[in-house]
Amino acid sequence: MNNEHLESLRKAGRIARDCREWARENIKPGVRLAHILETVEDMIAKEGAAPAFPAQTSRNHVTAHYCSAPGDEQIYEEGDCVKVDVGVHVDGWVADNACTVDLSTDGRWGELIKASEDALKAAIATVAIGVQVSEIGANVEAVIQARGFEPVRNLTGHGVARWKVHCAPQIPSYREGHERLRQGMIIAIEPFASTGVGMITERGKAEVFMLVRPPRKAKGIDKNLLNAIQAWRGLPIARRYFNEFSPQVLEDTLTKLARQGSLVRFPPLVESAGVMTAQTEHTMIVGDEGPEVITA
Repeated sequence: MNNEHLESLRKAGRIARDCREWARENIKPGVRLAHILETVEDMIAKEGAAPAFPAQTSRNHVTAHYCSAPGDEQIYEEGDCVKVDVGVHVDGWVADNACTVDLSTDGRWGELIKASEDALKAAIATVAIGVQVSEIGANVEAVIQARGFEPVRNLTGHGVARWKVHCAPQIPSYREGHERLRQGMIIAIEPFASTGVGMITERGKAEVFMLVRPPRKAKGIDKNLLNAIQAWRGLPIARRYFNEFSPQVLEDTLTKLARQGSLVRFPPLVESAGVMTAQTEHTMIVGDEGPEVITA
C-alpha cells in the first residue's frame, strides 16, 4: 500500500466504526431490523464510501449473515442477543467490524458478550509479525472457555484486501493453522462465543450473494441488472440493492447466475435453536510495532 491506499483504508475503518457505534446505540426493542441496516448504509454513502458487504444483523441463535429482504418488517425484541456486522470500502479498501448488543432487561447476555470482547482483546494483544495464527486462535479459545462458553469453530477471522472481504489468512478461534502473520497484512479478527457447542450451519433463505466469476450469456438474464451487479466488482450484494428492478426479473437473474456457477448464495448461519451467540470484530494492519486497529 502507498500512502493514498493507507488513508483510504483508515477512512474505511473510521466510517465502519462510526456506523457500528451508531447501530449499538440505536438497536432497541421495537426497532425494525431493516431500519438499522438501511440507515447504516445511508451513513456510509454520505461519507463518500460504499458497503464492502450488505450490513447484517443476526439475532440469538442466528449467528451471522442475516440480511433484511425488501419489505422486511421484523423488529428487535426484548431479550434478544443482537449481532451487527458492518463493512465499508473506500476505493476498494475494506474495513470490517462487528459488535453485539444485549436487549435483555436483566443483562443476561452480558457475560457471553464480554467473553467475545475479551477474546478479541487477547487476540489483538497476540498480533505481531511472525506470530502463527494458531497462537491467536489458542488465546481466543482459552478466554471464551474460561468464561464457561465455547468459541464457534467453523467461523474464522480472515484477511482482507482491495476488493476482497475474505482472503488468506484464516484466523481460527482455536489452536489451528501454521500460517504466520507478515508485515502489512490486513486482517479481521472476529471471535464468536456460544452457549452451545460452537458449530454453525446454513439455514434459511439467502439475502447475500456474490458474483465469483464472469457470467455466461443466458436467456433470462437481464442485461441492465447484470450490469448493476457487476458494478459491485465482486463484493457481496443484497436483494435490497436492486429495488428498481421487478422482483421476478431479479429472481430469474439471480437463479440463472447461481445455476451456472457465477453467483454464490450466503444463507443465514445458525447454531441450534435456543443457543445464543455473540460476536466482536475489528480490522487491523500488522505492523512493526504491533497491530494498528483501524476500526477501534
